[in-house]
Amino acid sequence: ALTMAGAIVIAGIFEAGGALIAGGDVVKTIKKGIIDISAFSSVDVFIWAMMAALLSAALWLNIATYFKAPVSTTHSVVGGVMGAGIAASGFSIVNWATMGKIAMSWVISPVLGGIIAAIFLMSIKKTMVYKEDKIKASKAWVPVFVAIMSWAFVTYLVLKGLKKVWPHIVDILTFLPDSKKPSFLIAGIAGAIVAVIVYFIIKVRISSVAKNMENSRDGINSLFTIPLIFAAALLSFAHGANDVANAVGPLAAINDAVISGGISSKAGIPLWVMAVGALGIAIGLALYGPKLIKTVGGEITELDQMRAFSVAMAAAITVIIASQLGLPVSSTHIAIGGIFGVGFLREY
Repeated sequence: ALTMAGAIVIAGIFEAGGALIAGGDVVKTIKKGIIDISAFSSVDVFIWAMMAALLSAALWLNIATYFKAPVSTTHSVVGGVMGAGIAASGFSIVNWATMGKIAMSWVISPVLGGIIAAIFLMSIKKTMVYKEDKIKASKAWVPVFVAIMSWAFVTYLVLKGLKKVWPHIVDILTFLPDSKKPSFLIAGIAGAIVAVIVYFIIKVRISSVAKNMENSRDGINSLFTIPLIFAAALLSFAHGANDVANAVGPLAAINDAVISGGISSKAGIPLWVMAVGALGIAIGLALYGPKLIKTVGGEITELDQMRAFSVAMAAAITVIIASQLGLPVSSTHIAIGGIFGVGFLREY
């Protein structure tokens, strides 16, 4: 759907934009309560533990990327914080119940992502690919799938990626109840409104494009090119908004400890810290992006536009489900699970 350079540029812009525009302004600096910060003997020990967590996560991510292994940045930081905490104050510092939830997500999120991706791909095949008149089927169903995508991503963004922006939106839309963060109901309604608008826009557009379309699988594939690019951009924005804050959490904790002279379970993330994270992710994409994109996009299983669209849908919907169940999940793991899901369905 895009050249390698185009994909990296779009991802870099939207990842950085998500981090700077919608990144959480207050986060738990110790990821999801995985360690008891009161167990640290001094502020200095805490600062060095957070530094060790950052360095260990960075080292592991660079090693994994060198070997083309798509691993989770968030979970790498979680592991770094846990290990540094154990080194500083023993195993009792760890909240093992929370770590158990995170370990569960390593299994649950890729499996759920794979199942949802396979369901979407099978739905696309049954409603369009297997039909004799593929043009007529595409006119009817492509707008539906794009509308579902719109609902999923708007809901995803409102729930996960607009924590900082949401209060200002509430101030403008005064008919909504005042809230620091949106509920699933409000996010779902916002998604549904956008989905209906998108449905009618795409329906008109598809009717026009389908006049010159081949009655073949390749013809259907071509209709998913633009929606796939939008899906990739939205995923990048939401990932930047959500995961960059997690990655720089220990740095924010160090900054807060140095300024306040104490240890706080929550700390504001200054703009310069988010800027460091945004710059880092943009540089990382430029340096390491091509290697991982080739692995994820082609070496696990061959992806065309329909399959990639199904993976993107699975990532958004799985995160929505996991958020409502309170499970900490990795978007990386979900995407890889989605790719395996469409790969298994392809062989089937």
